Amino acid sequence: MNWKKEIKSWGLILAVFAFLYFTGLITPIMGGLQSVLLSTGLIKPKITLVNKENLDFDYSGRFLNVDGQVVNLGDYKGKTIFINLWATWCPPCRAEMPHISELYKKVGNTENLEFLMIALDKDFEKSKKLLNDKGWSFPIIHASYGLNQSLQSESIPTTLVVSPAGKIIFYQEGMSNFDTEEFRSFLIGKGL
Repeated sequence: MNWKKEIKSWGLILAVFAFLYFTGLITPIMGGLQSVLLSTGLIKPKITLVNKENLDFDYSGRFLNVDGQVVNLGDYKGKTIFINLWATWCPPCRAEMPHISELYKKVGNTENLEFLMIALDKDFEKSKKLLNDKGWSFPIIHASYGLNQSLQSESIPTTLVVSPAGKIIFYQEGMSNFDTEEFRSFLIGKGL
């Protein structure tokens, strides 16, 4: 008798996951749960670098902005750049977006600090729609022309900060809550 209950229980669980997967609801639900986890403050950015410390940043590269205009990385030389690689289908990316949005609200107007949120979706319209639906105001660009060596990563989300001197001073693969006092101070301190 117990094995029948067990099979029914697992069947119900699988049916729920299948429903969420095939309706596309799994990504926003997982992203929301991970965002709640980030809000607890348990996962914070590590200010020290692990594997890309003091590497020169490659400024070659072009992207498209939401208006379809070309954005050249070379135009950002001499500035601090907060770069985030993300996609709408990535739950951890969606989880950290509200925190990046809050960070942008607080420091986005800092002189010589730029935010480049690089969307990796094949269809840029999906990225624009998510930004619009959520009311996030940070600028996004699309990796229409691919990524240079400095922006290659093993996973997304990937976040890096480039100094005005053209050095990668922060590199992290995986989600984090970047809207912390420590990270804001780090970001602004490197930009001035």
